[in-house]
Amino acid sequence: MTASTTAAILDPSRFLGAAFYAIVVILIAWLIGKILHVAVHRYLDKAEAAGTDSTSIRFLGELARVAVYIIAFLCYANIVPALHSVGTAWLASVGVISIIIGLATQSTLSNVVAGIALILYRPFRIGDRIQVTTPTGNEIGLVEDIGLGYTRLRTADGRRIVLPNSIISSQTNINFSHNRSHVLLEISLTVENGSDIDVARTIILESAKKIAKITKVNGCFVTSLTSAGTVVMLSAMCTDPGDIASIKSELLEDAKKGFDSKGIKIG
Repeated sequence: MTASTTAAILDPSRFLGAAFYAIVVILIAWLIGKILHVAVHRYLDKAEAAGTDSTSIRFLGELARVAVYIIAFLCYANIVPALHSVGTAWLASVGVISIIIGLATQSTLSNVVAGIALILYRPFRIGDRIQVTTPTGNEIGLVEDIGLGYTRLRTADGRRIVLPNSIISSQTNINFSHNRSHVLLEISLTVENGSDIDVARTIILESAKKIAKITKVNGCFVTSLTSAGTVVMLSAMCTDPGDIASIKSELLEDAKKGFDSKGIKIG
């Protein structure tokens, strides 16, 4: 390689030099991004094995990778003289576009900002059972996902609740999983008309008392009356949100056997 060729490669004002520095910057950005990706996933494996919430770690890891590529682009624009004006214009355009988008999508951006706040401050995490206020009243559900725009919950009867982060972050929420020894468990059953409600309630309560993972039985209450029958709900406490599905399955199976023996039909 001649001295002139070497000088052309190292000169960012020439085509060869611009291409050379582009390759170098891309490789460095890719390498740093890869290191971040590996480091974050190794930490996630340890955190999840220890039972630590990984929502914020995932978010910050992806944010860091995006920031690496943005910084790499800005550095390359400053290295190559022909792109100096492009870099400056790009930054100015980003500012103008941000203002336009901000005015046009205020509610969306407020959800994003609220989502970041939820991830950073963590008033609740994935797997927690919380009570929220919805247009139909108070609802209790298991947090399935905390996104940048919306938080998704799953109720005991299988319904999905989707709340904008700006709403869920501004209301008062009750976190039943903050103390792991007191996680609320609610199971609803519809007893058909003509069946004895008192007998059905007794069977449900006895089935609940047989389950070792239930630490406390709050009671069995009538919650609504429908044309199909009477809706009763068991309210109890358990130690771990992860046990809710198995507890529900075991209780329903045992209660069904008790109902069949007493001739009680369920909807």
